[in-house]
Amino acid sequence: MTSPLLRIGARGSKLSLAQTGQTRAGLAAHLGVSPDALEIVTITTSGDVIQDRRLIEAGGKGLFTKELDEALLDGRIDIAVHSLKDLPTRLPDGIALACVPEREDPRDAFVSFAAKSLDALPAGANVGTASLRRQAQTLFARPDLGVVTLRGNVDTRLKKLEAGDADATFLALAGLKRLGLEARASSLVDPEAMPPAACQGALAITARADDKRVHDMLSGYENPAARIAIETERAFLNALDGSCRTPIAALARVEGASLRFLGEVLTPDGTARWRRTETITLNHDAHQAARSLGARLGHEIREEAGDAIVLDA
Repeated sequence: MTSPLLRIGARGSKLSLAQTGQTRAGLAAHLGVSPDALEIVTITTSGDVIQDRRLIEAGGKGLFTKELDEALLDGRIDIAVHSLKDLPTRLPDGIALACVPEREDPRDAFVSFAAKSLDALPAGANVGTASLRRQAQTLFARPDLGVVTLRGNVDTRLKKLEAGDADATFLALAGLKRLGLEARASSLVDPEAMPPAACQGALAITARADDKRVHDMLSGYENPAARIAIETERAFLNALDGSCRTPIAALARVEGASLRFLGEVLTPDGTARWRRTETITLNHDAHQAARSLGARLGHEIREEAGDAIVLDA
């Protein structure tokens, strides 16, 4: 039996397998090989097993990446495909963010059987989410609403909504589109009013840092604009020590030679919000300029907000 050209690690969730399958098809076309030459290896992560509480109560973002990182480092897989918003800002030694493919639409989708939008929900309605960002943004916009915890994969959350566990929820539009479920969106959230999670809609392909063969194969598959955008957003997160403990939103967009960034931090109860937006012209070192912008605005908010925002211990 011929050995696969690449062994691609993925979580076992339906969404992870869908986006990994799409990545495999795109990579195969880029490399000029059959998709069958690239093997998908399913790996169950701690984040997939824990479904009864918020991520932060169980250990944070690394729950979705730890087992895949271990599989990379011990040679069971050659690359791993992640939702970039699940990737910690500091990667383990020996692991590199090798490639950022073209980014899907980063917006949130509002999903409800009771109303067309957040503004249209009646007072006292419950919004279901396990995201501190979505909780804080909801309460900032509508302090008359309630928020209940709603965890699980996309299908599970939709079923819980149908069962009446909440009156509405938010889901990443990118995930709905990758699953062919975009029609379930009641409306799309204006990213100026409620920016998404940093790196939402983007995928990360990680690899061993010293694996030149793999890095060479991935180099031409990277989307330069997506890389610059996520570098800005991750620098903003890093400056804030951002994790699931902190309600942080960030969105960077590259348009020609310009980079526009909007970032915000809120208190978990939505009573206060700190926001920064800025547009810069990208120079010869666009990546450094992007990282500097995100870091500077993150540090500004951290200094302004002080102890009012919840940061990592």
